Amino acid sequence: MLNHVEIQTTDVRASAAFYDAVLAPLGAGRRIEHQGRIGYGEERPEFWIGPVPEPTGSRTRESHLAFTAPDRPAVDAFHHAAAALGAEILHAPKVWPRYHDTYYAAFVRDPDGNNIEAVCERPE
Repeated sequence: MLNHVEIQTTDVRASAAFYDAVLAPLGAGRRIEHQGRIGYGEERPEFWIGPVPEPTGSRTRESHLAFTAPDRPAVDAFHHAAAALGAEILHAPKVWPRYHDTYYAAFVRDPDGNNIEAVCERPE
């Protein structure tokens, strides 16, 4: 169900040192660093850490959850369902080649402001 999860940290370097150490015995390590974020996993990044955006304006931190979609039409349906509910659309469905060639995803905000994604990594 979950494709990946991201948490925000006030000190990415300190958190990276922590997760480097505690995830290694579990067989997971750094797989990618992208825009100040670090992705960990066994084979691909499934757990991410990233910086808290400045200024935050509150103590609340945004969470990021990415749900696996079985195909691209499911990503489109996720997007349409969120839009029908009045959710803030962060990014409409599209291919994100900066992640990889078949990464098709849409991003929306849930009612609490979290970044919720549906992603299909299969080719068309």
